[in-house]
Amino acid sequence: MSRPQPEPVQVIKQRRDAALGALVGGVPYIGFLGIRFDRRGDELTAVLPFDEKLIGNPLLPALHGGVTAAFLEVTAIIELSWSLMWEEMEKGGPDPAGAGRGGDDGVAPGLRLPKTIDFTVDYLRSGLPRDAYARARVNRSGRRYASVHVEAWQDNRSRLFAQASGHFLMPLRAGSAG
Repeated sequence: MSRPQPEPVQVIKQRRDAALGALVGGVPYIGFLGIRFDRRGDELTAVLPFDEKLIGNPLLPALHGGVTAAFLEVTAIIELSWSLMWEEMEKGGPDPAGAGRGGDDGVAPGLRLPKTIDFTVDYLRSGLPRDAYARARVNRSGRRYASVHVEAWQDNRSRLFAQASGHFLMPLRAGSAG
């Protein structure tokens, strides 16, 4: 019996990009803010392109604190969700990009996102009127609970303008008893 041929790298990359696109596209608020995610392997970097609607204080001008907090929280939730999807994709599970759109709660049906328990933001300096970037690090992810740290910067990764820590209730995985 011959072994099946491994999938071409490009096919795997396209499937992973489609899964990430379905995950991010399934939450309309992410699109409203204009947040996108750059993927390099299993690492995600959130990008918040500058837009005038994101300014909270036009005298400085500075990004609105609520936009900054939302950017950090979205980054944490997508990183957690992506880590679950990545695990399923690596095990050869069902195609996670198959989720459709249009749920009543503003999230695509079939999309299981972590729920925020608490989220603490440290505003380190004003967010300037330019693109912002963020990366989340999952400190702990269990069956029911996860802890995440997020850092955001603009021009220089070592000069953060905000950081956050959050705790999340994880969605029940397929096949697990609640």
